Formats: sequence, C-alpha cells, structure tokens
Amino acid sequence: MMHQIIIRKAHANDLEKLLEFEQGIITAERPFDPTLKAEKINYYDIEKMISALDVAVLVAEIGSEIVGSGYARIEIAKPYLNHLNYAYLGFMYTVANHRGKGVNAKIIEALKKWCTLQDVFEMRLDVYNDNISAIKAYEKSGFKKHLINMRMVV
Repeated sequence: MMHQIIIRKAHANDLEKLLEFEQGIITAERPFDPTLKAEKINYYDIEKMISALDVAVLVAEIGSEIVGSGYARIEIAKPYLNHLNYAYLGFMYTVANHRGKGVNAKIIEALKKWCTLQDVFEMRLDVYNDNISAIKAYEKSGFKKHLINMRMVV
C-alpha cells in the first residue's frame, strides 16, 4: 500500500533523525568534493535552524517514519540585484528506499509556499556539478542552472 507523503515543520524531537540525514548528505557529497575534511564534520546547526524565524526546516513523513528533509533560509540579496532577499535551500535529503517517490519535490513545493508567505520570490541552491541525479531532480522542480562556481588548487 502506498502511503501519503506528509510535509511538516521539523520539531526539536526530530533532531536525532535529522542529524543522521546530515551525515547521509555529507557521505553522498564526499565523492564530489575533495575539499571536505576527512574526519566527521557537520554542515548545519540544525537545532538552531529549527527554532529560527528566518529558516523553515521541513520533514517528509510516510506513515510515522521521517523519510526526507529540506530547509529554506532567508538571505539578504546583494544590493545590485533586482530582489531584496531570496531563500537559500539546503539540507535536501531523502532516505534511500524512498527516493523516486517525489519526496524532494513535495519538500521543495512546501518550501516555495513558505517563501511566498514571507514575501520572498527567489529561491536558490547549490549542487555539485557532477551530481547529475540531483541536478535533474532540481530541474524537474523548476530550478535552472544560473552560475558555475569554479576552483583551482595552487
């Protein structure tokens, strides 16, 4: 039986699962980024983000299981841009056996609704150039490639 995907705001009692998701993201991204430290690292202060007013941390549930996450954080835009602020999206994760079910798309759609309620009409995210499956998923949700970040070891 196919269970409905429910999207809701994350709560403090979701923290243990969200910390697992963060390590899942880091594990998935390590092959794409030789600049990450070899030891255990964290990208986020998830506990602080959950309680912040300018951040929406969402989780996806199927049944009673948390199967995905994502956040939108309101940022002030550069003064030369035609928008005052934008939402930066991150912490996009779906548990392996629930990928391909539209979990990520539902999280992005809910973050989009949250953004419009905050009068924010521009969303941005970063994705590794070689992470083709993530790029395709984001493009399917309406994102377009915008800027390429390049690096060089000297």
